[in-house]
Amino acid sequence: MTEDSEMKVALVTGAGRGIGKSIAEALAKSGHHVICVSRSAESCGPVAEAIQASGGSAESLAVDVADRNAVQVASEQFLEQHGTIDILVNCAGITRDGLLFRMSDADWDDVIATNLSSCFAWIKHLARPMTRKRWGRIINISSVIGLMGNAGQANYAAAKSGIHGLTKSLAKEFAARNVTVNAVAPGFITTDMTAELNEAQQTAILGMIPMKRMGLASDIASTTDFLASEGAGYITGQIFTVDGGMVM
Repeated sequence: MTEDSEMKVALVTGAGRGIGKSIAEALAKSGHHVICVSRSAESCGPVAEAIQASGGSAESLAVDVADRNAVQVASEQFLEQHGTIDILVNCAGITRDGLLFRMSDADWDDVIATNLSSCFAWIKHLARPMTRKRWGRIINISSVIGLMGNAGQANYAAAKSGIHGLTKSLAKEFAARNVTVNAVAPGFITTDMTAELNEAQQTAILGMIPMKRMGLASDIASTTDFLASEGAGYITGQIFTVDGGMVM
């Protein structure tokens, strides 16, 4: 660690797998204590244990981020334990794809609650101590789908687009207190979800990407790690696309 990167407390939602897991690992490697949050203890627990085994500092807690009461209880617990959460990464997300006329109210509500409203809830409960300390980093993981839309993903696109508006608005609210708020919008990343795509779907996707390959979870993690650093202190209210050139 460098002198200006003393151990800070970072909370990562959706840390049980994929992009969230990679972000948690990157922040731990940068010397931060990482709280790994996911819906299941069976997913976030092993991630925290692996970080500890590799010499890092981590803990885990199972929280259903779509449950605002659960988020409030967990937030109070973390603040009592640590005083301040310095770095908040909202990465938890789900998909419930379907064309609009076939999309149920539950599919709409579940995606909005998990992907968008959870960001509001975590920030609401954890940002005040950041503003008092006059240092904080909030990074919301969105998607290029929030910028370009996608047939069959109206709920997902709406949630991710909502994250962009939330990010820009809160960046203005918190800027005077030296708390930055940014979003990272991944393109197509090699994860468990994309592994389920058939060959024709993968070929179609690669045709949309100028770099002709899908990204890695580590590509998103490295961008997030930078935004959480001292070196990103003058960057706020921005949406960073990490997509191999899909959105220009």
